[in-house]
Amino acid sequence: MTKNSRPSSKKSAAGPEDADDALAQQLCSLALDLVEQEDGDTLHSALSEQQRQFQLLIKNCLLHKKDDVLYEAIEHARDIDIDACQFLRSTVQQAAEAAFIRRNDDTIYEVNAFVIPLFVHSTGGLQAAQTFQDQAAFDALTASFKSAQLESPESKVVLVAHAYHLDEIDRITFSQINEMTRDAGASLLGKKSASTAALEKSLSGWPPSFFEAFDTALELRFLLGFALKKADDPFYAVPDDEACADAYFTTREQRFQQWTGSAGPLLKRCLADAEAGIEIDFLYQDLFFGGKEHGIAEYYTLQMMSELNLDLQEHAVEAADTFAVIAPADAGGEMTLRVNLYLHLDGRLVASAEKPLAALDGLHAEVDDARDALSMIGVRMCSMALKFDASGKPVDARPMQA
Repeated sequence: MTKNSRPSSKKSAAGPEDADDALAQQLCSLALDLVEQEDGDTLHSALSEQQRQFQLLIKNCLLHKKDDVLYEAIEHARDIDIDACQFLRSTVQQAAEAAFIRRNDDTIYEVNAFVIPLFVHSTGGLQAAQTFQDQAAFDALTASFKSAQLESPESKVVLVAHAYHLDEIDRITFSQINEMTRDAGASLLGKKSASTAALEKSLSGWPPSFFEAFDTALELRFLLGFALKKADDPFYAVPDDEACADAYFTTREQRFQQWTGSAGPLLKRCLADAEAGIEIDFLYQDLFFGGKEHGIAEYYTLQMMSELNLDLQEHAVEAADTFAVIAPADAGGEMTLRVNLYLHLDGRLVASAEKPLAALDGLHAEVDDARDALSMIGVRMCSMALKFDASGKPVDARPMQA
């Protein structure tokens, strides 16, 4: 599961580590100050300077590959204030997955890193040697982002010819995706000297597959791409009016669903031989971190529901005959989201499953996802508890509104 953490290390007396610690504390303090200011007119000039300094510090950390500073700052913020943590993390993510390039004629271009999470169903699992061998299909897939109006007709799009494994995508740090994005922008603007070192580093390889030749396999993969456009391209302008903004995103989602119908056969040709018979479920296209987190959350939710279904089958119990309690739990020092299913008849525990929980600041979204998945397997009543205690009992469980 993706986490905003990194291994700790022993520190000597005064040195670079102390400066990095101070920088992390400064970022945390600035994030806290900025989220605490609710009145935009209060101390406007001072706040503007804090905002400018905040953005500049993050940008410098990305350029100088100080990922440890950014992760440490997010950890500090999480211990102090959840809102500050969310603000800091989202600001770092936005700065990392986008880059702005000014040309000599003062035209400003924006380049974004995006991903599309995929669930790939196959027999025996994907085989790396068979992927992306059909160049015509890959070229058509790349072109489809513009023809299907997922990106502007005036944009330039490039895809990476690789089906990223969860482990690979999760190893990409803030500074690495930022470097990849800047390199992609330089390449799309026609700079022949554009580096590919960061991209090549991201292709770290799939871990060994545990699927046998005739196993039914379900794998989470990520399609990674970059889109370059003018910063003022009206195609990407979201209306200020709330209803119009909702309509804008609804229309875009409809275009994406239509795109999956035509892109699916092309992507199948990119991922396997024609006779392999794979099937693909697309999740929604999003910027790098949003798409990554959505894909991971869906993957672990699917695993959780599978485990619950197996437990129900073993007890010969229908899901509709149970009620759920959802809460965080401590699993050997790792925070998880646990779902227990109890019989309506006598309250007996008949099924239990857990999924990794990166941080409590995302708890409510994770609970909502779990509740939606439970309703799909037939569980109608859910409660949310404060936690599961050391003996596995839910603490302060309260019914959730439908």
